[in-house]
Amino acid sequence: MRTSDDRYTKDRERIDLALRMIQHEARTTTIRHWTGLTDDRIRKLYHTYVAAITPTVRRHRGKSPTQTAFFLKNADHRRQTATLAGLFALLGLLHTTDPAPLGSAAGLERGILVCRTYETYLLLQHPIYLSFEHALRLLSLLQRRSELKPDTCRGCQSLRVIDALGSRMAHCEWCDEDARDQLLKAS
Repeated sequence: MRTSDDRYTKDRERIDLALRMIQHEARTTTIRHWTGLTDDRIRKLYHTYVAAITPTVRRHRGKSPTQTAFFLKNADHRRQTATLAGLFALLGLLHTTDPAPLGSAAGLERGILVCRTYETYLLLQHPIYLSFEHALRLLSLLQRRSELKPDTCRGCQSLRVIDALGSRMAHCEWCDEDARDQLLKAS
């Protein structure tokens, strides 16, 4: 038996995606949802391949984050939310209206794209305010556009995230900061 056979490809992709999500400290239920692996299999993957090699990777318990206000909490959170939303938009993840069934081949490809997007976000931001679970929640909210939605800044035309039900500010965090700096210099 060779693991390079086609019949093992989908299983290998599921395991690879699960290990990638474990590295990002995703919860077991999240990994199960995206890969279709059982809880027991996910725990065994963690103990066999991750815990022994990278003891700093933690396993989170309980429910995934659900608060929408977290993304708009302060200027730093809004900036990082906009950065992550921009990365999602670049990879075409925001335009998925009817996502492929999770655990399917198309769902696995989508999961890999989400992981790649989050890894890019990790390289761009310091300190990190949004966890992998927050990134998945943000993606879900932006796809539905019921609570949060992407918008364009009137000043610089950059992508930003706004509350779909709240009042709309005219400018993004970066333009507001530039305006404050100019006012301080003028006074």
